Amino acid sequence: MVKREVIGAHYGLRGFIVQRVSAVVMAVYTALALIVIASLPRFDHASWKALWATPGVRYATFAFVVAVLLHAWVGLRNVFMDYVHPTVLRLTLYIIVIVALVMYGAWSIQILWGA
Repeated sequence: MVKREVIGAHYGLRGFIVQRVSAVVMAVYTALALIVIASLPRFDHASWKALWATPGVRYATFAFVVAVLLHAWVGLRNVFMDYVHPTVLRLTLYIIVIVALVMYGAWSIQILWGA
């Protein structure tokens, strides 16, 4: 009989939860965005600009972007852990992805708030 001790590391649990929560955030945002866009009185530049001038839309969109970035990070990290075996290559890919995701996050702030 093999006795296994559980040490409570919960490897993968945090990534699992991040993937599920970020997927829910993205799904809810998508549904709400479709409803809001469908309920616009007119679909012209003025109504579109007024919609994006609303702080709630900007913050909700930023929450969506953060969820996408976290979802992408966990997914790519898991792919790299499973399929990229040389440590140096895997760490290089991690750094490239992290830098790209941070840049995408900064770019989304610049787009949403025009900074």
